[in-house]
Amino acid sequence: MEQQIKYSVIVVCLNAGRRLCDTVKSILEQSYRNFEVVVKDGGSSDGSVEALSSVYQDSRIHVHRQKDNGIYDAMNQAVKLAAGDYFLFLNAGDSFYDTQVLERITVEINKRKADIYYGNLYHKALDTIIYAAPQINDFTCYRNVPCHQTCFYHRTLFDERGYLPDYTVRADYEHFLWCYYIKKARIVYVPEVVASYEGGGYSETAQNKKRSARQHREIVVHYMGRRKADYYRLVMLLTLAPLRSAAAGSPRLSGMYNGVKTALYKLKKIKPKNNRDMEGFR
Repeated sequence: MEQQIKYSVIVVCLNAGRRLCDTVKSILEQSYRNFEVVVKDGGSSDGSVEALSSVYQDSRIHVHRQKDNGIYDAMNQAVKLAAGDYFLFLNAGDSFYDTQVLERITVEINKRKADIYYGNLYHKALDTIIYAAPQINDFTCYRNVPCHQTCFYHRTLFDERGYLPDYTVRADYEHFLWCYYIKKARIVYVPEVVASYEGGGYSETAQNKKRSARQHREIVVHYMGRRKADYYRLVMLLTLAPLRSAAAGSPRLSGMYNGVKTALYKLKKIKPKNNRDMEGFR
C-alpha cells in the first residue's frame, strides 16, 4: 500500500525581496499537494513577508518571524515547527526544478525505504545541471556531498540534533556526515533534477570560501580521522581538483565539465540504490 507522504519545505529568509514570493510560488505549483511551506523569517524590514501574505492566502503556508543567529540557527528553528515526514530546505531565490518534483520523489519513497533521498541540481547562474554522485562513500563524503536543496531528510534525522551553527558555512555538510557515519542513514540517489539554485549564496563569498576550507578540514578529520582525510586530500591534489573546481564554476566550461562527469557516472553503470549496500566502494 502506498504511503501518503507529507513534506515540509523549509524556506529561511531575511530581506529576500521578490525572491521569497518566487520560491514559494514554485512550491505551491507542485502537482503533489500534500506539503506545507514553513517560512522562517529572521526579521525582514523590506516588506517581503508582507508581500508574500498579500499574494498567497494558502493554509499550507506557515510564516514564523523570529530573530536568529544566522542561516543554520534559522533552519533549526524551522525544523522545530515543521510537521512533515520529510524535510527539504530551499533558500529564498531557489525553486523546484519543475512542477512534478514532489510527485516523482514520492514514487521513489514508496518504492524503497530510506532516510535521505537526493537528486541533481540546476545552477541558474551557470545554466547547467550539476549531477550528484550516484553513490555515497568515504570519497564522496570528503569531496562533496549533495547540497541541501536536493536532499529530502526523514524528520527522525533531526529529532536528536539539528545543524551545529558554530560551523557557520559548513553546518549542512557536517550534518550530512553525521547522518551517514553516526546514524548510519540509508541514502538513495534519485536521478532527477530536484531544485534550481540561484547561485551567489552565502558560502560563495571570498571570505566564506576560506572559512569553508577550514571547516571542511575540521569536519572530515573528525569523522574520518586524520590519516584518511590526508589520503583523500592527496588524491584530490593529484587529480587536479582545483582545476576541475574552476571548470565547474566557469560559465563557459561548466556545461562541458558536468557533461563529462555525468558520462563517467554512466560508464560505471551504478544503479541508484541504497548506498549502504555499496560498502565495497569505500
